[in-house]
Amino acid sequence: MSIQVNINGNKDTITQELTVAQLLTEKEVESPEMVSVELNGEFVERKSFSDTVIKAGDEIEFLYFMGGGA
Repeated sequence: MSIQVNINGNKDTITQELTVAQLLTEKEVESPEMVSVELNGEFVERKSFSDTVIKAGDEIEFLYFMGGGA
């Protein structure tokens, strides 16, 4: 059973309900330790990545915070 979700504004299909942590792995997100995740407009706490399940129709945003500058 595949599930339709929106990731970073693009329609995407995942093979099953996954946790946020599993989704980061499946989508081969670079530097997952540096990524914040927003699920349906709410930030997911990093400690909840392994417990928060992605469901059909969910809106997911991977947000990368960059430091630097002068």
